[in-house]
Amino acid sequence: MLVHFVTDEPGKIPAIRAMLEPRYHVAPRLLGAGETQISDGVLMVDVDLRDAARVEQIKPVLRGLRSITEKLFVVQSHIQHMVAQAYALGATSVVRSSREVVFKLAEIEVAAKAAKTDFAVASPDIAGGAAAFKSMFTAIRNGKSITLSEAENATTHIVNGITQNGLGAWLDDVRRYHEGTFQHCLLVTGVAVGFALDLKFTYPDVMRLGMAATLHDIGKARIPLSILDKPGRLEPVEEEIMKRHPVIGYELLRDLAGISPEVLDGVRHHHEYLDGSGYPDALTAGKISDLVRLLTISDIFAALIERRSYRSPMSRENAYKVLCGMDGKLEGSLIKAFRKVALAA
Repeated sequence: MLVHFVTDEPGKIPAIRAMLEPRYHVAPRLLGAGETQISDGVLMVDVDLRDAARVEQIKPVLRGLRSITEKLFVVQSHIQHMVAQAYALGATSVVRSSREVVFKLAEIEVAAKAAKTDFAVASPDIAGGAAAFKSMFTAIRNGKSITLSEAENATTHIVNGITQNGLGAWLDDVRRYHEGTFQHCLLVTGVAVGFALDLKFTYPDVMRLGMAATLHDIGKARIPLSILDKPGRLEPVEEEIMKRHPVIGYELLRDLAGISPEVLDGVRHHHEYLDGSGYPDALTAGKISDLVRLLTISDIFAALIERRSYRSPMSRENAYKVLCGMDGKLEGSLIKAFRKVALAA
């Protein structure tokens, strides 16, 4: 995606390029360098809007960019009159930090992709959640760090979507809208949140399980794309590489400021089974927490009902039957409690 970056300070150009490239192509221009007719991409403006002369200079630039629908203004300190000025100039979004810039561009990119498909346009909560996942995965693949706020953002979108419209609508919309790793992340978090809400968890506990689900597969960001996006079943050697993702995710997150032990436990152990046949640590029932037990059920169910390139999605009824057949690996009482969640319309 092309990002037209307009600024009044030349020193900002290398920084914005370092942050956005190579994921986005940055086309910089200094304010006052003359008008340019541009027909596509996203406009990003980082100009001191407290300066009346700068405001007057930006107006002819914006007149030449009427055809661009997304106009993103950076207001670092989020001073209210500067925010108001940005919107008066035609801003469609105002952000205050580089983290917000990356997230917003990812959100725009996801929305643009959806608009080009034959699918129904995704809800803002699905688009926001998908953008957050994409932002986190891209940062890790590029060797950059993530913040807990990005995961909280994704989880909040998903909790809001399910609270407002129900789990059934969320699952149907996600499967129409997305595919691959992000579809799986959206589905797992949605199922986990729906399960927690049905069990009448408090909001902090819903968010805790939701956060574990949001981050459970973050280690896949370090799995080669040739394996992660393979259009078919994995070979045994590829399976072994894929099985490294829980430990990779745990190691990526364990030093992250604010990360809870429960979330780290979920990231590392969501493939463990009560009988000790899971991975990576072959834990048995006494060492598997309640959060992990809930997350594992949600993960398996989501994997069964999602669309894969080599198989059609399983019906929710048949997916639940598979869970019922895993007695000894999954906790029976939780499987019974999950029935309503699995089969709800």
